[in-house]
Parts: sequence; C-alpha cells; structure tokens
Amino acid sequence: MVGADTAWIIVATALVLFMTLPGLALFYGGLVRSRNVLSVFMHCYAIACLMSVLWLVVGYSIAFGGGTSGYWGGLDKMFLGGITADTLAGTIPEVLFFAFQMTFAIITPALIVGAYVERINFAFVLVFSGLWMLICYAPVVHWIWGGGMLADGGIFGETGARDFAGGIVVHQTAGLAALVLAFMLGARKDTSKPPHNPGYVMIGAAMLWVGWFGFNGGSQLAADGGAAMALTVTHISAATASLTWALWERIKYGKASLVGLVTGTIAGLASITPASGFVGPVEALVIGAIAGVLCQEAVNVVRNGLKIDDTLDVFAVHGVGGIFGTIMIAVFGQGAWAAQLGSLAIVGVFTVVVTVAIALFTKAVVGMRVDEESEATGLDIAQHSERAYDMTS
Repeated sequence: MVGADTAWIIVATALVLFMTLPGLALFYGGLVRSRNVLSVFMHCYAIACLMSVLWLVVGYSIAFGGGTSGYWGGLDKMFLGGITADTLAGTIPEVLFFAFQMTFAIITPALIVGAYVERINFAFVLVFSGLWMLICYAPVVHWIWGGGMLADGGIFGETGARDFAGGIVVHQTAGLAALVLAFMLGARKDTSKPPHNPGYVMIGAAMLWVGWFGFNGGSQLAADGGAAMALTVTHISAATASLTWALWERIKYGKASLVGLVTGTIAGLASITPASGFVGPVEALVIGAIAGVLCQEAVNVVRNGLKIDDTLDVFAVHGVGGIFGTIMIAVFGQGAWAAQLGSLAIVGVFTVVVTVAIALFTKAVVGMRVDEESEATGLDIAQHSERAYDMTS
C-alpha cells in the first residue's frame, strides 16, 4: 500500500491547498464589499506564499522535529535538514508529509483573515501571520500531532487529546485569534453593507467542501478504509449542517439565504474535522444537525451579545465548530473527557495570550488599522492601487 498511500496524500495535499487558493479567497472575497475584494485575495495569496517559506525554514521543525521536548520539536529539521526523497514518515515520503502539513500551516492563518477584512493594514497581515504561525500554531501542532505534551503519554496520561484533522489545532486556534484581533481592531465604520457577490461565496464554499475531503481524508495518511470513512462522514456533516442552518434561518427570519446555506456547510465541515477519524455516518449526522443551529446562534452572540465585529464570523463558525466537534468525540465515547476538555482549555489560553502579545508587538512595529479615509475608499485602492471592477463600463 506504500505507493497507494503516497498517491493519495499527493492528491490530498493539492486538495488542501485548493481550499485556500482559490476556495477561501473566493468565499471571503464574496462576503466583503466590492471595494475590498482584491485585498482579501491579496491576503490569502500572500499568506500562502509566506507560510510556505516559513514552514520550510523552521515551522516544520518546530512542529515535527525530532527533539524530545513536550513543548516544541526543536530545530533539527530546519530547511528539511536530513530529509531526502527516500526518508519515510510512516508509509509515505517525509517530504510529502512536510508538504501536506504545509497546506495546513497555510490555511490556518488564512482563516483569521475573515475577522479583520475591510480595515486592516497589509503589513500587519504579513508580520502577524508569520509570527503567529511560528509561535502559536506550530507549537500546538507539536503538542497534539507531533508527540508533544497533549498527545498520548503526555500530561493526560495514556490517552491524550483526540483531534483527527484540526478541531483544536486549526479551528480553535484560528477562531480564537480571529476573535482577539476583531476585538482589538474595533468595529468597521460601516457594518451595514451585505456581501457584494453571493455567487463568489457559494463557489468558494463549494471549493472548500471538495478540498475538505483532502483535509480530513488525507489526515488518515493512508489510502484505506479509514480515509474513506473520514471522507464520507465529512460529507454527511457538511450536507446536514447546510440544511439545518437554512431551516433555522427560515424559522427565525422567514427566508433561507444562499449565503446562510453555504455558511452552514462550513460550520458542518469545521465541526466534523476533529471527529472525522473516530465516528461513523450516524454520529456525523448528529454533529452536522447541531452545528448548523449552534454556529448560527454563535454568530448572533458574537455580533449582538459581545458586540465584536468579527466581520466574516470566523470564531462563530470555525472556532465554535472546532470546539464543539472536539467535545463530541468524548460524547460519543471516542476520547477521554479530561483530555478533550483539558486540551481545549490549555490551547485556548495559550492562543489568546500569544495572539495578544504578537498583535501588540506587530501593531507597534507596522501599525494595525488603516486610517478612516482608506477604509472609506476601500483597501483595494488604498493599500494595493488596484480595483476589482471597472465602475465606468
């Protein structure tokens, strides 16, 4: 199965990159006003480039280095030191494992983009994202997936945290970082405008749905029944959450929207992510059904209760979804309650503290928010001297 495993993870790697470029870019780009769509594309694309380089230089080593520390992997695999085309990680080449995990390191800080669109300084995006991936994301990867302190045999004993594809590692960390940054930035001057292109939103969500098969199915790291089950439950949860989000929206507001339907898809995908290697189709149905309502209500809590302008609802959809799915692993008896809840608490506190520290440092160095004139003009022109649409034609 070595050849089959390698072939599948090559495909999965391409699928996960496809989630960010162009999936997430289109999903987020359609949700903002027309004068900011190119800035969103720029954020996603530039983050993909920067994270790729940083992952090679030191990120992979921090996450998966051969060090014995429970806190980080050390520096022995900087620049892929000691790794050749013949070096194996399980049944696949380690360089392929590096590439697969690189696509996770790309999409995680890219998810945060949705919290600060329409008012962020581009230099802040790059500096913050790079530091956050190395100081926050990569250590958490090591703790859970790299044999660190939250894995089996770590601080929770024989049974460590169960997070198959990133409920804690990706969605909780990105969601909490998004909430912190949205709070620190403050609300946009005008929050009244609807998405400028719901069609982009649907196309982006569809790309994310397809790409998620690589995200969750690829996390099996093998071409076997486990990968097939992970793919299947991912689809069931996404489909069910789409329907329950739309149904709940219709019950509350009298109409179901396209943007709501596809946001439900993302909620279902985020919620099944940590559990996708541990549950079957019936459990996925339950997770998706609850996620569509839970994440929609979380949107209302953040917007109207906390009064935080998390512009594209990153915490409510990704953060709440990832946390919910992680807890459901214990509910279904596939993980220890102490390990699941304890890991959520530890990673949550760590993420908030580190995010605040990095944000304050980056703000002091390059600035955080654009001025009022730039926000009113739109970031496409103000930050990048480009326009998505020719308004005169």
